[in-house]
Amino acid sequence: MEIKIGIQNVGREIVLESAQTTDEVAANVSEAIAKGAELRLTDDKGRVVLVPANVLGYVEIGAEESRRVGFGAL
Repeated sequence: MEIKIGIQNVGREIVLESAQTTDEVAANVSEAIAKGAELRLTDDKGRVVLVPANVLGYVEIGAEESRRVGFGAL
């Protein structure tokens, strides 16, 4: 799923693809904000993204999609 993170006073957002579920990401965000710690997410290539919770502007969690196979028309 695609996750977009907006940072306060920064024009660009962080975009990453993650294998984590929507509930896992939402729980990580809520926990980071509640504790005042950093938001820690892992993308689908194993890279870790750390963002201090006090500078989060927003976190947009995309819908989970199953991978499509083939060239079928929608």
